[in-house]
Amino acid sequence: MSNYNKQLQDIVTKYIEGGLEWPATTRQIAAYAVREKLWAPHPSSLVSQCAEDLAHAMREEYIIDPQGRSVRAKHAARVEQAVFWADIRTAPRAHMEIAFKQRRRQILGDCRQLKDDVDSFNENRSSTAAIQMSFDFTSDLLELEALAKLTAA
Repeated sequence: MSNYNKQLQDIVTKYIEGGLEWPATTRQIAAYAVREKLWAPHPSSLVSQCAEDLAHAMREEYIIDPQGRSVRAKHAARVEQAVFWADIRTAPRAHMEIAFKQRRRQILGDCRQLKDDVDSFNENRSSTAAIQMSFDFTSDLLELEALAKLTAA
């Protein structure tokens, strides 16, 4: 874990220990951190912050394809040590193959973490029936596609 992440986690701990509203939003915690001078942007990291904001904005840009589907316009592909962004409408196939494979790997990682979290809760906190979680999304995808067709009609 990075030292910076540890510092941020310490801010969250101080927020909780301070008896402030919990559960809380990250905006509430951030406002506390700035107000208490526990966090401030570093001038050297302004470019990094801008790059992160740009990446977030590009991830949120959607277009409607010729079949009427809402699809992400910009896609990232990590090649060696850099992340390159391209538009789905103009990107080379090789870029899109890398981007899709990497996003699938991220989704798998999220599912693995969710499974660990659910298993831990079930084994350590739950005194009733275990929370069941399915990781087969086939029927969910079919249902969403059917719903999209109904709303488009």
